[in-house]
Amino acid sequence: MSDSKTNSLFGQLLEKHELKKTKPRLSVLEVLTSRDAATSQPDLEQILGKEVDSVTLYRTLKTFEEKGIIHKVIDMNGTAVYATCKESCTEHEHKDEHVHFNCTVCYKVYCLEDFKLPEINMPEGFNPSSVNLVVYGICESCNRKATEYLKNKR
Repeated sequence: MSDSKTNSLFGQLLEKHELKKTKPRLSVLEVLTSRDAATSQPDLEQILGKEVDSVTLYRTLKTFEEKGIIHKVIDMNGTAVYATCKESCTEHEHKDEHVHFNCTVCYKVYCLEDFKLPEINMPEGFNPSSVNLVVYGICESCNRKATEYLKNKR
């Protein structure tokens, strides 16, 4: 599934987070980094097939999230989807506070890294541990397909 250079980069990432380099972990990292949108556990199960069983996948996702390797977003159907974090994230501090875009046509969730969340001033006594902003609408790909469809229909 992966080449040795990519495998080496993922191995270094796992070492940085003090995790053993296992085939299931490497496979999950490869899939998550190869996709343009966040991916759900059921989709990962389908992509990985029998290569990674569902319990191992669940534990891998949980461990990666705890270590700051991936972050979780809840999509518009209430399903958890996962995307890779920035290198600066750790198990003590996630720095992936960016806008998430949930397409209402294809249901993909995109991390929009270039759009930072506005500063939020919390009331006294409130101590947030994370911030998540989800924007709903139609993604670039679905907009393009709709435009082409209408153009060809004329």
